[in-house]
Amino acid sequence: MGLIAKLLRKNTSPARLIGFALSNFIGLLIVGGAVMFYFDSRGVWDDDDSVINTDYLVVNKKVTSASTLGDRVSTRFSDDDMADIKAQPWVRRVGEFSSSDFRVYASVSQGGRGMETALFFESVPDSFVDVPLADWRFDPDSNIVPVMIPKDYLALYNFGFAGSAGLPQLSEQLISGIPLRLYMRSEDGSRTLQMEGRIAGFSNRLNTVLVPDGFMKYANSMLGSGTPDAPSRLIIDVSSPGDVAIADYLSSHGLEVSGDKSASSAAYILKLVVGIVLAVGAVITLLSLFVLMLSVSLLMEKNRSVIHRLLMLGAPLRKASAPYCAMIWIGCGAAWILSVVALVLLRSLYAGALEGLGVSSGGLLWGIGVTTLLALCVIVVNIVAVGGKIKSAWGLRISHV
Repeated sequence: MGLIAKLLRKNTSPARLIGFALSNFIGLLIVGGAVMFYFDSRGVWDDDDSVINTDYLVVNKKVTSASTLGDRVSTRFSDDDMADIKAQPWVRRVGEFSSSDFRVYASVSQGGRGMETALFFESVPDSFVDVPLADWRFDPDSNIVPVMIPKDYLALYNFGFAGSAGLPQLSEQLISGIPLRLYMRSEDGSRTLQMEGRIAGFSNRLNTVLVPDGFMKYANSMLGSGTPDAPSRLIIDVSSPGDVAIADYLSSHGLEVSGDKSASSAAYILKLVVGIVLAVGAVITLLSLFVLMLSVSLLMEKNRSVIHRLLMLGAPLRKASAPYCAMIWIGCGAAWILSVVALVLLRSLYAGALEGLGVSSGGLLWGIGVTTLLALCVIVVNIVAVGGKIKSAWGLRISHV
């Protein structure tokens, strides 16, 4: 085996092998680094609001001077409006906000002190709420209503109302365990419902008190007027939040996005930048693959007569291809090891900043996984090419025989 390897490695150019390893290392590092940073930094926006996906936009019509107190139609979506929005290429699905057609009052007490306030309820199709179905299901027999409130409401209570009223501040965990007493009545006061509310989540992107769609339909049928209004707000699942086409459409149709738009825009920019970086890394990796393939092919072509003679002497195909396969494994292995080390060093540069934002993610594992997969693909493609060359030499031997 040693003699065969020496013969087949004749004319080997170490510079070519080093050049391939470096180019492959750069490509793997760019691709792996982009994937690693995407999964690490994505948590900055995703973890900020785990109940509403950043791909969802809450849209309403702008209130203008033409919208008087008695004219509610101008700010509501007609069937034609809905059809036009659904026809847009960036829209995947559209959900309607349903409003409570009854009066709502909520009270809470703790430590001998209580607070009561008037509320309003809204609902969206349950598929738009990223809460486990078991925690977001309404059962009339249980008399418990899951409720989702904006984080801003809790902040206003803790830093505005609680201090002036002499009430204790409440954390999200604490308020989630405090039952809310809900009192609901029809507009004429002839029908009432009393239930217990349970905080199921908090949202930064929905400035409303959200309840399950099943409860809204149930309560409106019991206490409402029976004539539902057209929706005044829509929740839209878009394919690329932050896209310029979306902003242009909303502006030209007098629509605006409710809540915090920074998460959607930042997520879109992140995906766009990562996509560009991935494309650059993929091109470099692809070029390095062809560099190795060309180098090995040139080396085998120079040694074609040696390979042919070895096969004529009865050398197995596996032994004839082994030296070239070893070169491929060494070159790709070196590039992969260097890329993994570089990824670890790269992540150490920004890990502290992300941890300071309270984000913990497995981006490094994703980056290493992608680089490993790419390295294996390069190895497999080149080994298959080597096998094809050896088999063609084997066919030449058979024709001579």
